[in-house]
Amino acid sequence: MTNDRPWLSAYPQGVAADIDVNIYSSLIELMEDGFKRFGDQPAYSFLGQEMSFRQLDKASNHLAAYLQSLQLVKGDRVAVMLPNVLQYPIAVAAILRAGLVVVNVNPLYTARELEHQLKDSGAKAIIIIENFASVLEQCIDKTSLEHVVICAMGDRLSWLKGHIVNYVIRHVKKMVPRFDLPKAVLFNDAVGIGQTQTFKPMALGPDDLAVLQYTGGTTGVSKGAMLLHRNLIANTLQSEIWNQPVISRVPSHQQLTAVCALPLYHIFAFTVNMMMSFKNGTKNILIPNPRDIPAVLKELSKHVFHSFPAVNTLFNALVNHPDFKTVDWSNLKVSVGGGTTVQAAVAKQWFDNTECPICEGYGLSETSPSASCNPTTSTQFSGTIGVPLPNTRMKIVDDDGVDVPMGQPGEIVIQGPQVMAGYWQRPDETAKVITADGWFKSGDIGVVDERGYFKIVDRKKDMILVSGFNVYPNEVEEVVSMLKGVLECAVIGVPDDKSGERIKLFVVKKDQSLTQDTVMRHCEQQLTHYKIPKTIEFRVELPKTPVGKILRRQLRDAT
Repeated sequence: MTNDRPWLSAYPQGVAADIDVNIYSSLIELMEDGFKRFGDQPAYSFLGQEMSFRQLDKASNHLAAYLQSLQLVKGDRVAVMLPNVLQYPIAVAAILRAGLVVVNVNPLYTARELEHQLKDSGAKAIIIIENFASVLEQCIDKTSLEHVVICAMGDRLSWLKGHIVNYVIRHVKKMVPRFDLPKAVLFNDAVGIGQTQTFKPMALGPDDLAVLQYTGGTTGVSKGAMLLHRNLIANTLQSEIWNQPVISRVPSHQQLTAVCALPLYHIFAFTVNMMMSFKNGTKNILIPNPRDIPAVLKELSKHVFHSFPAVNTLFNALVNHPDFKTVDWSNLKVSVGGGTTVQAAVAKQWFDNTECPICEGYGLSETSPSASCNPTTSTQFSGTIGVPLPNTRMKIVDDDGVDVPMGQPGEIVIQGPQVMAGYWQRPDETAKVITADGWFKSGDIGVVDERGYFKIVDRKKDMILVSGFNVYPNEVEEVVSMLKGVLECAVIGVPDDKSGERIKLFVVKKDQSLTQDTVMRHCEQQLTHYKIPKTIEFRVELPKTPVGKILRRQLRDAT
């Protein structure tokens, strides 16, 4: 163990301090290796139908040939605006195999947000679900798009089932607003056209650009993190070795199966669900709408599964739903919490009901995403983001980049093979976050203990200054979430003439008898005076990103 990595003593047996992250020259090589090794095994399950690795190989090869026939050249960007449907992994594999760059787009974007991302990336083509084609219609003339491929939810299902699914979505649920994109090609037609074309295999290297992953824009204008092939390969291999100690416990007669409830366009699921599947033959259960909790539980009740990456709000919503017990959780080997802080109260309830502790990790779009995680062999929730993954270094620094004493809060900075190359066409923004010696400045405030375990205190931007005292919303939210009648909560700072800022608390009730007095008394018992909320507002729900992060910014804007 080296002195600069005290966390290595926490590594489970069999997990090396450093691994070879150069075993593949590109994601194409990683994917094609998976196609060869896992062939007839199911890669995805969607609405009761499975798609094998061989079927994924064939369809993506045809779609890649189609994209090449459009005269798109190496390095051109192709946007993907899809939820968790079978076309998503086909599209990504095809784009990469054609030598192009994936631009992940949130399907729920407004026309303004979509226009920004398409213009910023310079995307020449887009693969989009028909549900949101009307949004594209509003802005397409202001972009450099030349080609549009339209998908329908049931496209890759059997003929009868596909027709039924598409009919229900279009005509019963009326989820497809009218749109007019006359030059658009249907997804299945594009695959069919590609079948008649000659696919030209592309030679890509580790330093070629693979993905533009746009940050959520919570710190200003949305920027594209440039993730190279080597960044995503490294993080896939790091994640695989980190999960190995518990995944090895999956019985040999069962295929390793993961729940894919997080959207694949989000970098967390992109790497730990999709790319890891190519590496180790995992079957992913695709959940198209994780907000429909009854539908999620109904789907999961049909499967044996071993891995469940999710965010705090999803764990919370599932475990509090009356149908939770209809699912067999006994095969679950690892529950990975990421994307936002996992609350202790949620972790306890999850463990009490599944006997599988939530193993919290940490990362960002800029780190492909995983930087640290609790050991998957942990038997209880630690309340930390764990320790840095193999080949990764993390430390805590002050505003001048100087290391702070152990236990003191400061900014978390990260160094490792998964750190992005920079922001797309924004050298000025890149220079703000990547130091001359290669450390990425996360913008998150954290502390580290003597064992090398890191803990998030908060985002810099979310810190509240009350009469000169720093108040971190996560701490207040953690305390409030311990109250039995609280389902969800969020804390923001609002301007105050006397103290500079005062604390406002938003609460979603689990128990309707919960009162402001009860919440306030609980806070007074658990928090020092300047951390106690001055106002409490009960809400039916809190605004969230599609991934499930509570949007404090939106709460601030509305206050």
